Amino acid sequence: MNVAILGYGKMGHIVERVLRERNHEVVAVIDNLDDWQTHAEDFRKAEVAIDFSEPSAAVPNMLRAFEAKVPIVVGTTGWLDRLEEIRQACAAHEGRLVYGSNFSIGVNIFFKVNQLLAKLMDSQPRYTAAVEETHHIHKKDAPSGTAIHIAQDILSEVKALQEWKLTPCDHTRVVLPVTAIREDEVPGTHVVTWESPEDTIEIRHTAHGREGFALGAVHAAEWIVSQPTGVYPFERTLTF
Repeated sequence: MNVAILGYGKMGHIVERVLRERNHEVVAVIDNLDDWQTHAEDFRKAEVAIDFSEPSAAVPNMLRAFEAKVPIVVGTTGWLDRLEEIRQACAAHEGRLVYGSNFSIGVNIFFKVNQLLAKLMDSQPRYTAAVEETHHIHKKDAPSGTAIHIAQDILSEVKALQEWKLTPCDHTRVVLPVTAIREDEVPGTHVVTWESPEDTIEIRHTAHGREGFALGAVHAAEWIVSQPTGVYPFERTLTF
């Protein structure tokens, strides 16, 4: 495939390496507005684009991709409050989009385990839940999109919980506390804890590097090029 990379930080460099290892061609690397002017024609030659930019750039990048008829995979988080706007723009331009809070296959298995555990805990009122995430100090959004996904899945299964809140907050039976820690160069750690007076149940996912996210994004890019118009969550590309 001919691929455009949008965002050329650490993730962009790893995506580039994974693409070349899988025998794909990088036809454009775009990291700022000047690059869009310089590489506009190169971008139109791409069969798919992969975005690991930043929240403020992700939506404009998607809109440009839709207008250029280039399918796009977006690993950037922090923009989902505009998802409905993006859905409408994608439909209007007959575009194709894969998005996700996390492109790690392991994390997406973690999501499934988290949902199952939350469903079981709905009938166990002695347990209270908490979510904690730790990422590198360069991450722009807090909590992470992955932590929000985890929290929302818990809320969907546990009737007593009404909302999640970023700590510090009052830890009550109706509020799910989410803690965001920024530390050195940590790729990403997510922990869900269920605690009772008698014991603690904990599930954890720890990324050892960024390669897993890049592999997932390239997998999604390979998948989306053969799909019809639409907006697809990353899990649609996976088979469990």
